[in-house]
Amino acid sequence: MVLVAELVALLLSITATGLQHFSWDVLAITSFYVQWIVLVCAMLLCRLRNWLAGFSLTASACFCYGLVLLATVLLSLLGQWFMHWLARMATGGAVGALFPVIDYWQLGENLLIAAILSGIVLRYFYLQQQLNDQQQGALEARIQALQSRIRPHFLFNSMNSIASLIATDPERAERVVEDLSELYRASLAEPALTALSRELDLCRHYLDIEQLRLGSRLRVNWQIEVDPATTGIPGLLLQPLLENAIFHGIEPLPDGGEIRVRITRKARQIQLALTNPVAIRPGNLRDNTRHNRMAVANIHHRLQAHYGDQARMSTVIDHDSYTTLISWPDTPPPL
Repeated sequence: MVLVAELVALLLSITATGLQHFSWDVLAITSFYVQWIVLVCAMLLCRLRNWLAGFSLTASACFCYGLVLLATVLLSLLGQWFMHWLARMATGGAVGALFPVIDYWQLGENLLIAAILSGIVLRYFYLQQQLNDQQQGALEARIQALQSRIRPHFLFNSMNSIASLIATDPERAERVVEDLSELYRASLAEPALTALSRELDLCRHYLDIEQLRLGSRLRVNWQIEVDPATTGIPGLLLQPLLENAIFHGIEPLPDGGEIRVRITRKARQIQLALTNPVAIRPGNLRDNTRHNRMAVANIHHRLQAHYGDQARMSTVIDHDSYTTLISWPDTPPPL
């Protein structure tokens, strides 16, 4: 801000004297006026920022515009008096009266310059705010769309499991309905940071449903080396990884397999490693790799939306296993 104000002062000085007759004295006086007005206006607007947040955008912009013009008038009058006082001090009080005659032309010039420049600056901030609002809205919509992508086959399988349990084990069917409702409530919730403990509970609801179909074929090895209650994680980050691991790793194998989930903390980063077996059949590895990449890409987009370049995601494919590695900043969940 100080640099921009100084550039404006330099431009006004060159305009007033011309480049051939450039005067450092004129630049010094102009810089004094411009910096004084800019810094005082910036201080006033910063102090009133919270108060202005309660008004509409139009009302706030008009108030800021009027405040800048009023401050320009008052500071210009004060500057004229100060320069007159310096002249009197330099001549021992022999120049002019105690109070100077107001230079209305200079006052009008300062007011016009302030009106034009403040209008440009306010317009810039208005457009920047509009752009930020549009980007934030698009980002939230994108996160919501990615967050709600629970595969249709899972819903169909869950409904079939519920239908088969209604006659034989109605209490268990009721628990499955509750687990399913918890999953879809989470998928429809606002995209936000949540506690790892809540994400783990959601994953256990999901695994309880899948356990009905897969039985002993599905085994999960949890290695949680952080405090789940104080560790933040983007909502619905781990559950899609488990769903992907079951769909592409456990289901195709006749004997199923084990999914290993390890969550650790290192260098102010939360690190997650999820490993699942890979069914190696002709053409199967290629199909699994393609679908895995789609799921990984969706999760990667959500990580970038929450953390930007601070989040990392990679995959490691061995001959019989597929590992997803994710790290994100160690931030506490909201209360």
